[in-house]
Amino acid sequence: MELNEVSPDAPLIAVIAGEESGDQLGGDLLASLRQRYPQARFIGIGGKRMQAQGLESWYDMAELSLFGLAEVLRHLPRLLRLRKELTARLIAARPNVVIGIDAPDFNLGLERRLREAGIRTVHYVSPSVWAWREKRAEKIGRSADRVLCLFPMEPPIYARHGVDARFVGHPLADRFPMVGDRAGARDALGLPHDVPVLAVLPGSRGSEIERLGAIFLDAAARVAAAIPGLRVVIPAANARVHARIEASLGRIGRHWPVPPMLIDGQAHEAMLAADVVLLASGTATLEAMLAKRPMVVGYRVAPASYRIARLLRMLKTDIYSLPNVLARANGLDRPLPVSERMQDDCTAAHLADDTLALFNDSERRGQIVATFEALHRALRVDMQGHAGDAAADAIAELLENPGAR
Repeated sequence: MELNEVSPDAPLIAVIAGEESGDQLGGDLLASLRQRYPQARFIGIGGKRMQAQGLESWYDMAELSLFGLAEVLRHLPRLLRLRKELTARLIAARPNVVIGIDAPDFNLGLERRLREAGIRTVHYVSPSVWAWREKRAEKIGRSADRVLCLFPMEPPIYARHGVDARFVGHPLADRFPMVGDRAGARDALGLPHDVPVLAVLPGSRGSEIERLGAIFLDAAARVAAAIPGLRVVIPAANARVHARIEASLGRIGRHWPVPPMLIDGQAHEAMLAADVVLLASGTATLEAMLAKRPMVVGYRVAPASYRIARLLRMLKTDIYSLPNVLARANGLDRPLPVSERMQDDCTAAHLADDTLALFNDSERRGQIVATFEALHRALRVDMQGHAGDAAADAIAELLENPGAR
């Protein structure tokens, strides 16, 4: 049987993932698709998780795993050649559907060319159209027959622009229990059960540590000076981040009543063990929310980037952290659950004041936990569901009903 004659019972499915998070999503998705289509063949680009589910990866996923404008620009000619070659190979193979997982700068252009060639396309993980330039939804709709969204507030935005989008649930919501094991996390980290604990996560990239590390550590030291017996736990994402945080600890020159614990990895354990979390804006705020931990969020971008975004009115929201965005979308934003300090407002004094306010207000912490529990439920399609299964259902509908929308 020729590739372009694959039967509906044994479809040829192409999946393109460009980084570790996409490989994890893809692994869950392929496992669910395999249950529906045991004879399916998977081709494309993916990592170990996707390959374990039978993906025939045509290229090393690391070729797409680039971060930062300078790095992307340096490799742009190679990336464009790779996308051109991949496009030609997929058009020749004629898969029943092509699924681009995240990596929008690479995948949306690929999807558009394939859709123009008559191949069904799906984009899994919507860019943040709720925060930056909503009109991008129209452009994404020209690339994808269907967009699979991790957040429930995203499909209505696409609907305003005539784009088919489905909420399939967030995979992190499946991985976190509704009630976290604080005692187990403290045991794993060697922390006493009867002391206050602050987890500090100033970012996972070198640029974030450079902008935020000293500010966050200074704030944590101020909190430690005000709360007797406080334990401060700082998980480092990798060896490079560990070294930079260690250097920042040496530079701030403040006295710590109890020396902070700088640990390798174990960010989830640190969050679960904590009473309050001080962290940089990003996906980690969603993880802290799912761990049901009250938090203070701070962030700074390069001053020029911030001024340009404001000047061009690219930013479409006055809130930044995902828990606050979700709270507003679900009508749980009175008051907003997360204290945010952004750009010039992100100072050690402000972060310390906000963190101390949470430690000193147990009633407020309880209200925040209740809000986070409701938001956790909202990120699941249903309480028994699985994000990979819901995504597979949306793709199966396209496979079995080629004219479906």
